[in-house]
Amino acid sequence: MALTPTLSPGRPRLSRRTSRRLAADAGLLVVAAAFALPLAWVVLSSLDPHAGLRVKAPSSLTLDNFDAVLKPDITFTPLLNSLILCGGGTLLTVVCAALAAYPLSRFQSRLNRPFLLTILFTTSLPITAIMVPVYALFVQVNLIDTMQGTVLFFAASQLPFAIWLMKNFMDGVPKELEEAAWTDGASSLQSLIRIVLPLMGPGVAVVTIFSFVMMWGNFFVPFMLLLTPDQMPASVSINEFFGNRGMVAYGQLAAFSVVYSTPVILLYVLISRRLGGGFALGGAVKG
Repeated sequence: MALTPTLSPGRPRLSRRTSRRLAADAGLLVVAAAFALPLAWVVLSSLDPHAGLRVKAPSSLTLDNFDAVLKPDITFTPLLNSLILCGGGTLLTVVCAALAAYPLSRFQSRLNRPFLLTILFTTSLPITAIMVPVYALFVQVNLIDTMQGTVLFFAASQLPFAIWLMKNFMDGVPKELEEAAWTDGASSLQSLIRIVLPLMGPGVAVVTIFSFVMMWGNFFVPFMLLLTPDQMPASVSINEFFGNRGMVAYGQLAAFSVVYSTPVILLYVLISRRLGGGFALGGAVKG
């Protein structure tokens, strides 16, 4: 009697597993291409004397686009304004978020959960829905067309989500370390500054990067609250490259975009080491 070969039960499963992996890899490649193509266009167009909307290698490399935009009124002054607005707003956001998250993390209350849910709800409000009353308020208190007023609104708009993030990171710091400091006579503020914040360095780094990036790319808020052209940040001045009747200087726009994205990249590189840290503090509370 002839025996017919039978397939191993593991082979169909292996091929099915392989096909799923290939499908996942193909999907990831499509997503990566969707992110890589705009970046490739920015880099290539900034060096192309005849840049257009197509992603193509330039026939000849030139730095004329950078020479055209690297001027005080076009790039340097708007970038300085952006650094003042976003740096001041980020610093204010991180400080206020740490002070607000500390009691939420360390003290139990019936109002903690409703307060956190309210904070989470405020993050879903569109910025365009509140700009009209904010504009009217700023006119009444003489904060319109002022850098400090824009910094305050930047911080206020990013504070709810920053508090939520900071509180979650702060929960990972053991309270026993603070109790030891309290025994030695430290106050709650001293324990926050000297113990909690240094131990949650990755959390502070995440809040800092998130807040700065969200402020750095914000066009609508400074466009509405600032009126003087000399105070406009780079996120608003980039609109000057879009001329009338659809005429766009694509090469200069790409060169400005490269310069405009440099501070955010440098910020991430400078504090990326803190992102690799963790809360390996289990041994710190033993014994």
